[in-house]
Amino acid sequence: MTPRIVILGRPNVGKSTLFNRLAQRKIAIVDDTPGVTRDRKEVPGRIGGRDVLLVDTAGLEEAPPDTVAGRMRASSEAALRAADLVLFVVDARAGLTPADRAFAAWLRRADLPVLLIANKAEGRGGAAAAMEAYELGLGDPIAVSAEHNEGLGSLHEAVAEALGEAPEEEDVGDEDDPDRPLRLAIVGRPNAGKSTLLNALLGEERMITGPEPGLTRDSVAVQWQDAVGRIRLVDTAGMRKKARIEEKLEQMSVASTLGALKEAEVVILVVDALLGMDEQDLRIARLAEREGRAVVIAFNKWDAVEDRAATRRKLDDVLMASLAQLKGIAVVPLAARTGRGVDKLMPAVRATHALWNRRIGTGELNRWFEGALARHPPPAVEGRRIKLRYATMPKARPPTIAIFGTRAEDLPEDYRRYLVNAFREAFDMPGVPIRLQLRGTKNPYAEA
Repeated sequence: MTPRIVILGRPNVGKSTLFNRLAQRKIAIVDDTPGVTRDRKEVPGRIGGRDVLLVDTAGLEEAPPDTVAGRMRASSEAALRAADLVLFVVDARAGLTPADRAFAAWLRRADLPVLLIANKAEGRGGAAAAMEAYELGLGDPIAVSAEHNEGLGSLHEAVAEALGEAPEEEDVGDEDDPDRPLRLAIVGRPNAGKSTLLNALLGEERMITGPEPGLTRDSVAVQWQDAVGRIRLVDTAGMRKKARIEEKLEQMSVASTLGALKEAEVVILVVDALLGMDEQDLRIARLAEREGRAVVIAFNKWDAVEDRAATRRKLDDVLMASLAQLKGIAVVPLAARTGRGVDKLMPAVRATHALWNRRIGTGELNRWFEGALARHPPPAVEGRRIKLRYATMPKARPPTIAIFGTRAEDLPEDYRRYLVNAFREAFDMPGVPIRLQLRGTKNPYAEA
């Protein structure tokens, strides 16, 4: 049976926008007016490598059963009874409402797995706003922005974990299965050499290549195996600047590329060494980091570079100045057309993937944490002391540190960067995204 994933929440929290985003096409009508969705919609989809049935529902409202709102709620409750997994959506920007708390208490009593989605959590303050959702007692909130396509990678992973191991015929395996294929996407600007690189890795002319940019229009997945194990390798269409994306076909190609990036574990960003790394390359790298993907740079057309030392220095300067969140990212100079240097790419990918999967034990982590606090104690904020107590690592993929303490959520941004950089250096984790979660000591069940 295909798992049924039901999206629930009060009106106007972005359920239909999330539904469309997960379905990767516009199915549900979306508007700022609450109550646009009245009848639940169902569509097959693929999330976290699993075939699923997505169900969009009307907004949950307290209303008499003979009213329109009451019948909408009855429809949503019927969808809930048939669900294998519930995505409970709240509006991180607006904050929690009494309705959110009431429906969260209702879901806690239901015998169903629930993922808490803090939607509209875009921008620098989005993750902090999402932390309020811990009060609902439904576990860790997953911060996303369905409208801006942010945070969906973490949601895909959480869905895969909640649904458990996929049937054998889906051939994706368990997250911890050593025989599970590594999901690898090749991304970059048009004409950087992505398809040529895929052909060089496979040793065959699998993709059409040529001097014309944009030959690849859709994401193409290839099952492959290197010296270590199986790989699901996806070649994608080139991503141009948004202002230059005009034709509908190209817009669809970019959407397909974004979908492949979110499904990947490691992203190979192909950069034309003759042109250098420009703002669009950085934008793609930041998107991969924001989705929690590990990144390796394939510095292509290296054989045509005349002053290699100066070119490499310029790249390193750009990475240091503009991509600090992936400090130490692996760079592999190569020539995909001739195959020179391509043999060094997959070892770099495998090494980066191992770091992305790495877990640190709680004892070792807290010895580092105590030392980091001793070297540089947290600053006072508005004259009030912040006391950090301990750290855990709730997940890898990417490495995630959860820090608990009094007013931990008030830590300034520069001190958060200090902790991330100290962690990266102490445990030798270059080039992978590192997530920092700050949690106060309030009991989410205190008022349940």
